[in-house]
Amino acid sequence: MGAAAFHNPPTFPPVPIPTPSQYGDFWYSFLAMLLEGLPFILAGSLVSGIIDAWLPSSLMERMLPKGKGLAIIVSGLLGIIFPVCECAIVPVISRLVRKGLPVGCAMSYMLASPIVNPITALSTWAAFQGRHPEDMTMARLGVGFIIAVLAGFALSKVPKESLLRERILADVNRAEERKAHHQQAAKEKQASGSGIMRMMRATQRDFLDVALYFIIGVSIASLLQTQMLYKPELQGGIQKLAGNYWLAAPVLMLLAFVLSLCSTTDAFVVAQDSIFPASAKLAFLTFGPMFDMKLILLYSTVLKPKVVFWLGIGVFIACYLASFAMGQAWK
Repeated sequence: MGAAAFHNPPTFPPVPIPTPSQYGDFWYSFLAMLLEGLPFILAGSLVSGIIDAWLPSSLMERMLPKGKGLAIIVSGLLGIIFPVCECAIVPVISRLVRKGLPVGCAMSYMLASPIVNPITALSTWAAFQGRHPEDMTMARLGVGFIIAVLAGFALSKVPKESLLRERILADVNRAEERKAHHQQAAKEKQASGSGIMRMMRATQRDFLDVALYFIIGVSIASLLQTQMLYKPELQGGIQKLAGNYWLAAPVLMLLAFVLSLCSTTDAFVVAQDSIFPASAKLAFLTFGPMFDMKLILLYSTVLKPKVVFWLGIGVFIACYLASFAMGQAWK
């Protein structure tokens, strides 16, 4: 009987394969971006906490040249020494501004750091192997640096009261008051507890603040990616736009805005494309790290909404003009 059962195993009715959920791709995209970005936000929050606990506000003045213009230019190059991606840079910039870093310098570093850093340069060069990688890498770093510095100069002309969120501005004003009253600042610092505790409190506060906006931005980006952008009926229209020299760059910039990729990996996404011209790919690689779906909400933790809006418009126009100019040079 045992042998018969072995040779004739019992049969079971086939289990029907469940129909894939239409929201499955949304959750996959959402979790992918969330898990990719949160570690960087945590790292940025840790750096922010260290700055809050141990970095003297007077050190910021000694780190940069005395002249405002030269200080903004040097700030745009700090990404070479302190490479921080776009997800991690916002809490760092928030804390540096609270410590007294001029807004123009902060914006120059914030916009340039995701592009002007060795990791991004290496990934861009590797992604464009066989497609003149040195040209694309140098163009990306050069254009990103110039646009970031120009944005820093433009925002340095605006009073900080018109740029910063009220709670950020209040911290800046308190920092200026403490600078004029060193003894009172020392008492406040002593009363606030040990350096490690101050670091932990600042890290927790910045992480929760930035992560909330990051999750909202990732949700919107994932929704647009999976439920709207890749609809089959849109593909033919996208190919027609790619063949239009004037519209190809804005299309890829819009794609970069929606995809919200990390600057260290976005080159691998666009390098394999054979439809769009190189100038449009350059626009994708410069605009995305400076301004995308998740960055709108992250920037809003430091800047007023109208400043974020006009910053996005300005960066969009600058990236478009720069990509057009480089396209003419590459012909």
